Amino acid sequence: MTPDDLAALRAEYELGGLDEADLDADPLTMFSRWFAEARAAGLVEANAMVLATSTPTGPSTRTVLLKGLDPGGFVFFTNYESRKAAELAVSPACALLFGWYPLQRQVRIEGVAEKVARAETEEYFASRPRDSQLGAWASRQSAEVGSREDLDAAYAEAEQRFAGQEIPAPPFWGGYRVVPTRIEFWQGRRGRMHDRLVYLDGPEGWRSARLAP
Repeated sequence: MTPDDLAALRAEYELGGLDEADLDADPLTMFSRWFAEARAAGLVEANAMVLATSTPTGPSTRTVLLKGLDPGGFVFFTNYESRKAAELAVSPACALLFGWYPLQRQVRIEGVAEKVARAETEEYFASRPRDSQLGAWASRQSAEVGSREDLDAAYAEAEQRFAGQEIPAPPFWGGYRVVPTRIEFWQGRRGRMHDRLVYLDGPEGWRSARLAP
């Protein structure tokens, strides 16, 4: 990539700003507002979020999908035997990033992940498409596999196993709720003088502050 190629990628941030008066007292209500605006703008998979965990050798990231938001936090589902689950078992502190780049917005979240109640997992699993339910049984997420054919064979085996019946949630599959302690709302501005307004959790509840860009 040449310097001219990089120059062509430079964006000027002119879609708007974010003032203290724009904030809701509750950061989750504020997030819900921005999330609704991202969906209304037609962003593809507006619920996609980067999940960062920690390992003995450094950070680890991947994209997961937000599947629930309640007063307790941000919910996603995964295989409890996956790499991310193993890392969260050792250190439940984690971070989330929503990158709504066409709106020149980001939301950064830091908090602690905890497993959701089994009933919540089962309720969500029952709402999934049948092919996704079968995939949860067929894939030992993050484990090495010999070939694509091996994956297809595992899926076919799951299809045969559950033919003509409802598919229960696997015991090794479930949800996490990330309970936030810090939520930052980022809005791009001209000259890279971006608006960064952050909510910080403390003994007296949430407080907000402005950060330098």
